[in-house]
Amino acid sequence: MADSRKSRIRIIGGKWRGRKLDVIDTEGLRPTPDRIRETLFNWLAARCPGALVLDCFAGSGVLGLEALSRGASRLVALEQQPRAVEYLRAQAQKLDPDAIEVIAGDALRSIARLQQQFDLVFIDPPYASPELRQQVFQQLEAHGCLRPDARVYFEWPVAEEFVLPSNSLQWLKQKTAGQVNYAIAEWRLSR
Repeated sequence: MADSRKSRIRIIGGKWRGRKLDVIDTEGLRPTPDRIRETLFNWLAARCPGALVLDCFAGSGVLGLEALSRGASRLVALEQQPRAVEYLRAQAQKLDPDAIEVIAGDALRSIARLQQQFDLVFIDPPYASPELRQQVFQQLEAHGCLRPDARVYFEWPVAEEFVLPSNSLQWLKQKTAGQVNYAIAEWRLSR
């Protein structure tokens, strides 16, 4: 008999602290674990209040929702998998429909249509498509989607080499947890 229990994740800080979210079972979806999110949001604590957030591969939505829970003002979540889009829209209705915009479609094409600049950006594509990290960042840069001093989160498997995709980015923090590397970089235009 198959186990019918759903996988769940929880928001670990802020106004929605402890709230549990179901995780849909779909290929390539791997929500960022609590341990990594806790460290990440300790790094970003001063940056969340009032921030405009872009989650380029939203999946479960947990990174962007964690940022909103901790005081970000708005979340734009990009996701192409239809079941995940439906799930994200349902979460938006439950939590804060005015602060969450879910855009269905490919991140590379969606970025070209964004008409805003972001303070926090999460770039965590499916591990099967590592090229997307650089491609998505290049689109963000080309379309002027980053505010000065924006923070950009990257996550990648430890077995993979990853180099920052722009000379305008500088590493601020990096860490490894199990088989995952994760880091924050700062967008720095020439001063």
